[in-house]
Amino acid sequence: TERTLGDFRGKVVVVNFGYTNCPDVCPMTLANLASARRKLGDDGKDVQVLFVTVDPQRDTPQVLAQYVPAFDPTFIGLTGSPDDVARTSKSFHVYANARPAKPGEAYMVDHSAQMFAFDRQGRVRLVFAPDLPPDAIASDLRILLNG
Repeated sequence: TERTLGDFRGKVVVVNFGYTNCPDVCPMTLANLASARRKLGDDGKDVQVLFVTVDPQRDTPQVLAQYVPAFDPTFIGLTGSPDDVARTSKSFHVYANARPAKPGEAYMVDHSAQMFAFDRQGRVRLVFAPDLPPDAIASDLRILLNG
């Protein structure tokens, strides 16, 4: 099913790019987003996190459906064809490049790790650094929720 930001109009949406085999930044970012959403209490129901893979070869819909909701059951993982993923990444000015692996090792994907926050009307309003602590994320999301 193709998804667009318009599908989530009325919610504050956070778009994050990454991949499930990422050893550090991606799981930390998703954990911080989950913590921030919890800190919002009942208002967290109006926040939608979308995790867009930069590794569509390995991150199938099934893989994403297991990995992403493990951080928060409301989080949605998105993938597509390599062309779809490249086009989406480019539209967000996100860099992603698979690094050749040594024989017998899994390849890594270098990628931009910032998060994009959209207001309820679907306008991009904030770009978060990947290491922003949950309290700061929650504070900024609360401003968008109340704006």
